[in-house]
Order: sequence, then structure tokens, then C-alpha cells
Amino acid sequence: MTEPFPFARRTDWPATPNALTGALQKIRGENAAILDLTESNPTRCGFSYADDKSLMESLAVQENKAYRPEPHGHLKAREAISDDYKSKGIDVPPEKILLTASTSEAYSYLFRLLANPSDQILFPHPSYPLFSFLGDLNDCLMDTYPLRYDGSWRMDLKRIGDLMRDDTKAVVLVSPNNPTGSYVRAEELEELNFLCRQNNAALICDEVFADFTLEAKRYYPSLAGNKEVLTFVLGGISKTLGLPQMKLSWIVMNGPEELVRRANARLEIIADTYLSVNTPVQNALPGWLSRKKKIQAEILQRIRKNYDFLAQETGKTAGCELLLTEGGWYAVMKIPPQYSEEEWVLSFLEKDHVLVHPGYFFDFDTEAFIVISLLPEENIFRDGLARVFRRIAGGEL
Repeated sequence: MTEPFPFARRTDWPATPNALTGALQKIRGENAAILDLTESNPTRCGFSYADDKSLMESLAVQENKAYRPEPHGHLKAREAISDDYKSKGIDVPPEKILLTASTSEAYSYLFRLLANPSDQILFPHPSYPLFSFLGDLNDCLMDTYPLRYDGSWRMDLKRIGDLMRDDTKAVVLVSPNNPTGSYVRAEELEELNFLCRQNNAALICDEVFADFTLEAKRYYPSLAGNKEVLTFVLGGISKTLGLPQMKLSWIVMNGPEELVRRANARLEIIADTYLSVNTPVQNALPGWLSRKKKIQAEILQRIRKNYDFLAQETGKTAGCELLLTEGGWYAVMKIPPQYSEEEWVLSFLEKDHVLVHPGYFFDFDTEAFIVISLLPEENIFRDGLARVFRRIAGGEL
């Protein structure tokens, strides 16, 4: 018998679809209409900014005919990002900014910078399932620390301290976290800085959703101003400008100056090896960022309206609880545990043609939770929720 081809162990992921994916493929194969309450792609959510022709015209400039590779990214693009941080009261000089094609690539650069094979990186849970793939692809040992809910979400700082060891290279934060919508608090950052100093570890903070606060006029500080320990903050236009198709993100470096200088020099070599960020997007970025307030205002209006409607309807349905969301594009709802999450979401999909995420997709410890995107158009969002609440109130799958 021929031996199977010896692919790398790091890509040895399950290839069979889960029950929800299988059911979704079947229904789509029947051309049935589905109300997708998991939609996280803003280009498919009916926003008017996406039809602004000037966004695309920004890509058709003469400067794009020349190729001038810069490992950190074009200076004008980095200056535009620096100016955006200044508008928030944070001094981030362009030389401490490095451009990447995506936040996934930024994570890979940082894991390669910080960790040797099998070194430990700490990740939050619940959180986005992409982390497990990034850990595998970069040969890191991924350990998770919990976020606890007691009316609001908190990091389990004691657990982080217990998990840290000699080969812990970084603690990953997501602020606001996906899907819990919780921001890093000042008192949490103080303790994290202490733990990282004690254990010679870095902080990596993903702030791609940072501008999308659900409570108007509420401000949460960025870790881009954190000088206490070596700190890397990730951002990108996929969320900041609702332009995931344009593929541009960034890493902001801060911390003790000597550590930042050494990290910066090594990251420059990594970036120079790939040179992955395309020229047209870098040239367009300053103009696009000048439209940020208008773009974000439209997205914020949508997610705040949908969240308020969700909160109102959740309160009318016995056994349901909407968990506090401070920011981001998602909401978490606790539903009656008489059935498993998988049984509930399969019923919503197969009987009501509504797609929601089960909590276990995001590594929730207990059941039953569902995760809902706040981006869908209001009519889709409201119709889909009406079907979900009707199914829950009926108490039968």
C-alpha cells in the first residue's frame, strides 16, 4: 500500500465539514434564500460608501506606474496613519509604523520575530477561531487565557500569570475582542505590563475594531501609547475603513526605546523579504483616511441601531440574555440550554433559513450561546431575529 504523502504536520487540520457547514451547503445548493446574521463583510451589507466612485479613482494615479519598494511601507501612507493616531491624542512617529497586507500577515511577522518553534503565545478565549491556524502555521504553542463575564467581560489576569513561563514570548489582546466586544481596561493593562516585565514577554494588541464603540462618545484608550513593555498594536483598513478587499494593515511599535529599535530592525528584514503591500493601495491610503469619519459614521449607525433592536427584542423572550458589548461588529446572546448550540443553530438554519454562529466556534467554555453580526441591513437583521426568537419562544426545534 502506498504511504500517504508526508505533508507538514502544521497543516494537518480536519478536512471534513462540520454539521452546520454541511447543512448550509445543502440549503444553498437548493437555491433557498438565507438570512445571514453572520455576515462580516461590509462590502456585502449595502453601505452607500462602497458606491463612492472616488474611492476607486484614488487607485488610478500616475505614481502607481513606478515601483519603489520600502520595507516599512511608503512614507506618505505611514504619515497618514501617524496623523490618524494624532487625532486620537497618540504620538506615533512614522518610523514606528510598518505596513503589511493584512493583520494575519502582521501576526505572522510578530510571531516569527518573537518566538522560536514551540515557544508559547497566550491568546484570549472566547475569541476569533483564526488564532489556532495562525499558531499552527507559525509553529507556536498556543495556550489560552479566559475572558470572564459577570455583567461585563474581564480578563482572568491570575490565569495569565499562572500560564506564563520562561518561553512565553507574548500575550495577545484584542480590543475590542471579537466576538465579546470587550475593551482592555486601564487596570488590566497595568497588571499585564507588570506580568510582561516580570516574564520578559511582549504585548500584541489587535485594535482593528477600536473605532466602533457601541456607546456614542465613549472613548477607550489605545495601547499604541503603551511604553511600559515592548508593545505591538495592529490596525487595518479592512475594519477601519470597511475596505477588506484593499488589503492594507499596519503594526505600531512602542515600549522601551532600545527594545523598539531592535525589534524594528528585525521586522524591517522580515518585511523586506516579502514586500507584500501593493503600491496603489499605499498611494490611495491618505485620501481614503480623509474619508474615515464619513465611512465610520455609516457603519456605526448600522451597528448601533441593530444592537439596540437586538437588546429590545432579547428582553421580550424568556431564557435569552444579551451579553454586554462595548464595541466591534458582533453581539453575543445566551439562549436556553435545553438544546445544544449545534441543535439550535441547525434548527434556525434548516427550519427558518437563518444563519447564526454557535458559541463553540469562538471557544466558549459553556453552552448555549449564539454570536450575531451587527452589520447586516436592518430589514435582514430584524426578519432574521424575529424567526430566531419565534423558534426559541416556541421551545421546540
